[in-house]
Order: sequence, then structure tokens, then C-alpha cells
Amino acid sequence: MTTLLQINASINDDNGQSSQLANQFVAAFRARSPDANIMVRNVAAADPVPHLNAERFGAFVTKPEERSAAQHAVVAYSDALIHELKKADVIVLGLPMYNFGVPSQLKAYFDHVARAGVTFTYTDKGPVGQLTGKKVYVFAARGGLYAGTPMDTQTTYVRDFLRFIGMTDVEFVYAEGLAISPQSKEAGLAKAVAEIARLAA
Repeated sequence: MTTLLQINASINDDNGQSSQLANQFVAAFRARSPDANIMVRNVAAADPVPHLNAERFGAFVTKPEERSAAQHAVVAYSDALIHELKKADVIVLGLPMYNFGVPSQLKAYFDHVARAGVTFTYTDKGPVGQLTGKKVYVFAARGGLYAGTPMDTQTTYVRDFLRFIGMTDVEFVYAEGLAISPQSKEAGLAKAVAEIARLAA
């Protein structure tokens, strides 16, 4: 049975354009694979991931036998997020652009799942990601036109992070120009929907 993990990063929950595009893809995926196991993780709205601070980072680097009860809880939360990633064969990320970057809650999620010895290991040849063999689809919604320009800080960052933890098969679908005009929004969404239909075929 295929397991799909949908990660929505919009502060607007299912009302966000990136979430709606991700939802459309997942609906098409479910229609094609009705027996698939679908997991949904909302990292920004319904269940925001706490931002990394000294206390939370300290829990990760403290030896298990020396952790306090609070530190064990922090690590257990991180372990649960990582377990979802390990279990998933397909990962779908709804990615809005906020002020030229990824949502801070998504960065917090990345901070909680990037753990040495768990999702990547350091070797004499550099870091090696442990979460391999997965397909990732990223549905990126932007108000302006950024893809392929120096102002697109998201694509390289997200690709690099996913590669760092072992995910190299990553495909982006862009819906851009959503805040320029009604016509631009319609065209941007139509292009993304067409890409979803292609991927679902």
C-alpha cells in the first residue's frame, strides 16, 4: 500500500492557494490509488510547529539517559514528525511564498526533522541523507512572478534541504502572479491545474 504525506504550510489552512493545489493533487492521487494511506500534517495553521529555540535544540543534543521529562517530550514530538516522513512513499508540500521566503513554520518543521544520526549522517565525504526512495511534489503559490529569477529563494532552498535528508526526486508546480490582477491569477492557477492533470494522468 502506498502512503502519501501531505504537508500544508499555509497560515490560511485549506483556504490558502498552495493548500488548495495540494488538495487537488491528493484528490486525483486518491482517485487513482483508492487504497493509498493518506496522512495530512498542517505545520502552520491547525497544528503549528514550534520554532526552534535553545531549549528545544538542547533536547536533541542531550544524551537520552540525561534528558529531562520536558526534553523527552520535545524529542518525542520530533520523532513523530520524522516517523511520518519515513513512512511516506510520496510527499506533497503546499508551499506559499511569504516575503520572498518559506513560511517560518515550515522552516521550524525542517529544523525538527533534520537530526544528525536520524535523518542524515555525517561522513568523511560529507552528509548523507537517510530518507531515500521517496517522490516529492511541491505546489508553490506566489503573488508575483519569481520562478527562474534570482528572487526565487524557495526552490533552491527546498531542493537543497530535501536532498540533505535524502530526497532527490522532487518536482515543483508553480502558480504565480496570483496578486498581480484577476487575469494573472486565473492564468497562474490554470497553468498549475493543468500541471496537476498531467501529473495525475
